[in-house]
Amino acid sequence: MPSVTFTPIGIIHSCFRQKFGIPRQPGLVRAARGELELLPPYNRREALAGLEGFSHLWIHFIFHRTMAEGWRPTIRPPRLGGKKRVGVFATRSTHRPNPLGMSVVRLESIVEREGKLLLELSGIDLLDQTPVVDIKPYLPYADIIDDASGGFAPEPDGGAAVRFTVEVEQFCDHYQRQTRRDLRSLVEQILAQDPRPAYLHQSSERSYGMHLWELNVRWRIEDGGFLVYLIEPGEPVNE
Repeated sequence: MPSVTFTPIGIIHSCFRQKFGIPRQPGLVRAARGELELLPPYNRREALAGLEGFSHLWIHFIFHRTMAEGWRPTIRPPRLGGKKRVGVFATRSTHRPNPLGMSVVRLESIVEREGKLLLELSGIDLLDQTPVVDIKPYLPYADIIDDASGGFAPEPDGGAAVRFTVEVEQFCDHYQRQTRRDLRSLVEQILAQDPRPAYLHQSSERSYGMHLWELNVRWRIEDGGFLVYLIEPGEPVNE
């Protein structure tokens, strides 16, 4: 069998600077935005001709942060409480024989900025600096299967109540005016999905942190929901 080598065609610039907090599937956090920067020699306008007519794209990428850890034949999915094991091929785990992932994302626009050719994306679940190996248009007539079943994950998680302190609300408003980034919606949509590992779902004693863009976001369990009590510039918190 011939060997196969992939050459990245681009790299992701994402609001997600660490693994914790990234939604478990694309499209769940619509406010999650990023850019796909095409790399030479693939950064040519003619390679994208016609792509602007599609609302969504398939992004094929490499799980670059976990590839050195190798693959695992069985996985404990968060959806099953992190206790029951299933086969790796029944999951979308990052620990695969070949560290390849795929995501459906919304194409917001195609722009050229500072000599770079960029695809502006939303609804992403991609870590910053993720290498991309291919782009394909999403075709609703072929990619939507009406009678498909979802196995042990038939419906998305979500619905947790999220609140912000007054100080955090003010920070979000100021940040949006300065950057045009809707930080409040991003944080709210991420936490509504409950990004905590399954083994911590019964814990109410600790606080949590995640790194979005250049910001540390701190939150804790309160009154059966999540309270965001601090957002400030800083280095990533420990994962």
